[in-house]
Amino acid sequence: MSNFKPLRVGLIGLGKMGQNHLRVLSMLKTVELIFVYDTLQDHMNSCAEKYNVKPSIDLMADLLLVDAVIIATPTSTHFDYIKIVSDHVKNIFVEKPLTDSTSTTEEIKKLVESKKINIQVGFIERYNPAVIELRKILKHSNRVLNVDFTRTNKLSNRIQDVDVIIDLMIHDIDLALFLNGDVENVFAYGTNEENMISFASAIIKHKTGVFSRITASRVTEKRIRQISATCEDMYIDCNLLKKEILINKQSVLQSYEYMSLASVEEAVNVPTQEALLSEMICFVNNCLHKKLDSITPGIHAALDSIKVAKQIQYLIKGEKYEMWN
Repeated sequence: MSNFKPLRVGLIGLGKMGQNHLRVLSMLKTVELIFVYDTLQDHMNSCAEKYNVKPSIDLMADLLLVDAVIIATPTSTHFDYIKIVSDHVKNIFVEKPLTDSTSTTEEIKKLVESKKINIQVGFIERYNPAVIELRKILKHSNRVLNVDFTRTNKLSNRIQDVDVIIDLMIHDIDLALFLNGDVENVFAYGTNEENMISFASAIIKHKTGVFSRITASRVTEKRIRQISATCEDMYIDCNLLKKEILINKQSVLQSYEYMSLASVEEAVNVPTQEALLSEMICFVNNCLHKKLDSITPGIHAALDSIKVAKQIQYLIKGEKYEMWN
């Protein structure tokens, strides 16, 4: 007879991302979802009824009943919720970014380290199967010269508390650091209207010698999630939406009666898997078995990404910012 006990989880925040977490958590046999909480009570009750889970009417009391908490509230509320939850729970998952400033992220870092809290940040693109395959390809390629990241979307009414850098670009800032290493320098430009940046482009020079060019837009009429990498021996196109990777390589010149073939394009087999499901499985395994892998973004990834994001914001706004103080 097995003595296995599922991870008791509470979910705070039932917006679009929170509902996705609710759907995925309900699929996991390793999880017992104890409660859901949202400040909109009717909405909370509706979601709770749909998934047959308890709606929380006393958050403080319910925090005593769980092993882990997932925070999927607006970014501007993360700091306060993390402080509340950390008084009761040792395992916390927070949607990206951890907070919206360097100072609050540093404060959370001190908090979780002093309390020995296991914290994971929702940089979901690390779990995109196309990114996982791309990382393998880059590791086995000859020298990587440059990686372009493009992420565009028309302005969403559900995201009103942060600009395009914190909303969209932060994903690719994290991927750039994850794939290409630590930062040496940052250059940036963009549009800043009414103190809200809706278009931003940045170049990161990494200490590895690789360049990352990142573009994010909330004013583009087409939804794009694209990574393109220039290596000495290949060019890689990675479509994060379609989960497709194409590799272009030089070929031995082949002559046919009707043409000469100078290069070839190859499609990479990308496994079919949901990134959020993989992310939650990773979090649960970490909580239950303390098993960390090379993908998991923790407090250091959160701090590194927000430092770069704030540097880009300040450069676009023409303000001075000392990133690495």
